[in-house]
Amino acid sequence: MKSHLLFLFALTACTGMTAALGQPQGDKASPDVPAFIERLDALRKAGNIPGLSVAVVKNQEIVLTLGLGYADFEHRIPASAETPYDIASVTKPLSAVVALRLEEEGVLDLDRPMADYSEWAEFCSDFSRQPSIFARELRCQPSVHTLRHLLSHTATSTPGNQFSYNPVLYSWASRPIMAAADTPFSALVDQYVFVPAGMTQSVRQHRDLPVREDLAKRLAPPHRVGTSGAIERAPALPLQGDGAAGGVITTVLDLAKFDIALDQGVLISEESREVMMAPVRSSNGEALPYGIGWYVQEYQGNTLIWHSGWWEDAYSSLYLKIPALDLSFIVLANSEGVWWDNPLDQAEIQRSEFAQAFLRTFVNDQP
Repeated sequence: MKSHLLFLFALTACTGMTAALGQPQGDKASPDVPAFIERLDALRKAGNIPGLSVAVVKNQEIVLTLGLGYADFEHRIPASAETPYDIASVTKPLSAVVALRLEEEGVLDLDRPMADYSEWAEFCSDFSRQPSIFARELRCQPSVHTLRHLLSHTATSTPGNQFSYNPVLYSWASRPIMAAADTPFSALVDQYVFVPAGMTQSVRQHRDLPVREDLAKRLAPPHRVGTSGAIERAPALPLQGDGAAGGVITTVLDLAKFDIALDQGVLISEESREVMMAPVRSSNGEALPYGIGWYVQEYQGNTLIWHSGWWEDAYSSLYLKIPALDLSFIVLANSEGVWWDNPLDQAEIQRSEFAQAFLRTFVNDQP
């Protein structure tokens, strides 16, 4: 969508006029966009969030973008749809695209035993002995783990039978992917996600890859609530390795482009997208609440495909898709205020007040 149209939608929202969201279905009135924005801003203030950016995609068109509050609270720089944020774990769906695309090309086999990769046995043994909550129930013998187990968070206990969200193991999944492609993981994300989706305001960062200068200047710095109860700039975040669990800096506009490219089959095939967004099933046929890189949840008659992101005292994010309605919601924040305490073994997006505000406004069968 052309930039002047994006600006028009953002301006429409901020001036209290209703943005076009396609034809209403049934007897339900058009979405009350001004009330929705007012609710988001109230949630922002209640959550001590300095600034957040929002995008809504309907029928593969960006229909609403806006910023609320401040990207940089100290210098009073307003948040906008073009503000870059660290999206934390919302990186996972992007990483999953890389894995599935490489599988389509015959470069990668998600069901190949991890034992075939020379570093896995040592890592598994070392990590399983650590006190981390994510090391609990990690059983390295018998060695039956696969990359699919890591990307679906079913690697602990008996692999494939139990969902337990594990960002450490998901991050480690970048290693066999890099080994199979003989390419750095960040370069693979650029090749298979950023470039084909037209995400020109997106980069990966890790300890050997600094943020591109133009984005670094506009990046919303992390914030937290200080001991006095006031919002303050958070310390710089520690840099990590080139892992699959995080490391993406982007904007809501670029994530909306990703959303459109994903749904239009630009990034992966329809078959791969169906695998990505279908719940993994245990050996007894039970549907688990995760696919490949996405939570999958049934809620009030709709299948919700979503992911949250959380970096303590720094950033938070939410990316929610409702495929049956061809509808998506993206919100990025420069503090942890969008995040909620979702259990490690369940999908409970209904506990997100931001998600509830969106569902009540844009989903027809919401009360």
